[in-house]
Amino acid sequence: MALTTYLEAIRQALFEEMRRDPNVFCLGEDIGVYGGAFKVTAGLLEEFGPERVIDTPISEAAIVGAACGAAHLGLRPVAEMQFIDFISCAFDMLTNYAATSRYRQGLAVPIVVRGPSGAGVRGGPFHSLNPEAFFMNTPGLKMVEPATAYDAKGLLKAAIRDDDPVLYFEHKYLYRRIKEDLPETDYIVPIGKAAVRRAGTDASIITFGAMVHVALEAAETLAREDDIQVEVLDMRSLLPYDKEAIAQTVRKTNKVIILHEATLTGGIGGEFAAFIAEELFEHLDGPIVRVASIDTPTPYSPPLEDFFLPNAGKVMAAVRRLVEY
Repeated sequence: MALTTYLEAIRQALFEEMRRDPNVFCLGEDIGVYGGAFKVTAGLLEEFGPERVIDTPISEAAIVGAACGAAHLGLRPVAEMQFIDFISCAFDMLTNYAATSRYRQGLAVPIVVRGPSGAGVRGGPFHSLNPEAFFMNTPGLKMVEPATAYDAKGLLKAAIRDDDPVLYFEHKYLYRRIKEDLPETDYIVPIGKAAVRRAGTDASIITFGAMVHVALEAAETLAREDDIQVEVLDMRSLLPYDKEAIAQTVRKTNKVIILHEATLTGGIGGEFAAFIAEELFEHLDGPIVRVASIDTPTPYSPPLEDFFLPNAGKVMAAVRRLVEY
């Protein structure tokens, strides 16, 4: 079987779910004739036609608003943000309407809002966002960010079948770099369940998305050079997040690094750290350490972007300091 890229896994999920359920449809900017900015939706228009693959005006608020209305009528929309940065234009519709609809009036909003997130591709400050912390404080939303092709497909299928609004962040740096064999049978990855990507006993790295691969690179180097065995926990679901998986790894290693690509201050790592401090303090043998991007907009300059982002070297330094604590 040919290896499947992260991008192709997302496309497979869309094709399979649209074939499975005629109520599933896609809408977004340039997703039809053009096939999407990164060609994720290429071929959908030819198979499903313009009634189920809808090119929209350049208005993210209108895209999400239309998706909410369609969802109330029994459809299951998958809305694409051409770059996830512009989900900010739909913030009001997502947080004040979609997230509260079930609470306010008992109406489910089975929509998925998906799009390319993250840096590392020289996109600068308007095409490199990691927006998970913006939505962490919004009850009623679900939020996922896969790190593998298997999870990219399985989480998207789970999101499409979910009766609540799901934000699906797909890291553009992984689109064509990550490949693996995928099952030919139908499967989903349950929302809310983390996965241990590497077992270890000396320290834990809690992370998600593209940073999973940074953590694994650091862990392999530390094992080879220092005989430090690091456990890597891929959260993959950010809202709700798997508190039991965090508890298990903290109890096992007693030392924790939280790694995310978004800037440090106000990042999602603070929420994970607060949970660990409140619920698992007696299991800690050192401070909770966060590794994240520097508190600036994402630079255009390649050397500055490399300096701005977390990398294996920064993670290794944090692990070594913590292990020696």
